[in-house]
Amino acid sequence: MSSPLLLIAAGGTGGHMFPAQALAEEMLKKGWRVKLSTDARGARYTGGFPHTTEIEQISSATFARGGILAKALVPFRIAGGVIGAAYKMLRDRPDVVIGFGGYPTIPAMAAATLLRLPRMIHEQNGVLGRVNTLFAPRVDAVACGTWPTDLAAGIEGVHAGNPVRGSILDRGGAGYIQPGDYPMDLLVIGGSQGARIFSDIIPPAIAQLPIDILRNLRVSHQARGEDEDRVRDYYASEGVNAEVASFFQDVPRRMSEAQLVISRAGASSVADISVIGRPSILVPFAAATGDHQTANARGLVDGGAAVLIPESALTIDALSEQIVAILSDPAAAGKMSNAALSAGKPEATQTLVDMVEALTSK
Repeated sequence: MSSPLLLIAAGGTGGHMFPAQALAEEMLKKGWRVKLSTDARGARYTGGFPHTTEIEQISSATFARGGILAKALVPFRIAGGVIGAAYKMLRDRPDVVIGFGGYPTIPAMAAATLLRLPRMIHEQNGVLGRVNTLFAPRVDAVACGTWPTDLAAGIEGVHAGNPVRGSILDRGGAGYIQPGDYPMDLLVIGGSQGARIFSDIIPPAIAQLPIDILRNLRVSHQARGEDEDRVRDYYASEGVNAEVASFFQDVPRRMSEAQLVISRAGASSVADISVIGRPSILVPFAAATGDHQTANARGLVDGGAAVLIPESALTIDALSEQIVAILSDPAAAGKMSNAALSAGKPEATQTLVDMVEALTSK
């Protein structure tokens, strides 16, 4: 008897791909075969997936990008992707199909709907994305990473939490060293979109910190590729001990060693911060659909684990003041760390595993 097959449809950003990777890791351990359906953009994030994951690139498109001609071709590209996905499913029938959102999931989820395969979606954010909104009434289960999630009338969700990668779980609950008069680490992770304001505001905010904090501070700043050189040069000109890169492969280690994290409020970032348990300053991406990043941050902020600064209020002085408030108060920082841990759901991957396996018994 062949192993059961899980088809994961995900793409677009790390926010969709990282939870998908976490589920793939666990299902493979349980003896399932796993296929990932994505497009060329999503394929950039597949490097961390277990090597036994079968990667299928499929045609998809979005109306949000390109000129008039490109947008006119979108329905045809999606239709071609659906036909291709259905053909592959008929040749190797999945036992369950799960979509993690993003337009690259449309072909696989549409094909699974046409073939009436067991299927579910996972929404990472507090507001359903456009693609998940489309499929929510057409699936057998809706798993929610952030709670509460804004769902349409008649749609029931399960608070599963956001799965985190094994490398994050390995650092889960790592002991927090409160800030003090010794080397401290500050991690800046800006997300893949809209992070230019971080490059403009964060370096000067750090540079003007009091000398008793700055002399002990080591900064890891993840900047957009086009901003990397100027951010690095600025830190160097101000004498700030900083490492700047467009992407850190070892974010789990850096986060576990940090006294403070400054981040967007993407669902995966919030989940990572809460599972490891670190104080954070969260700046939601102002252009996020439905302001979902503010919804993502609410649990940590309301629980006293994070400070929220709206993008409209992100100034050099305001950010510097909040950094000082956290790094100069060890007891308060320790409480923030504990509060972050209490908001985490390290069991999220197992919850999703249980939901997938439940669909096979229907």
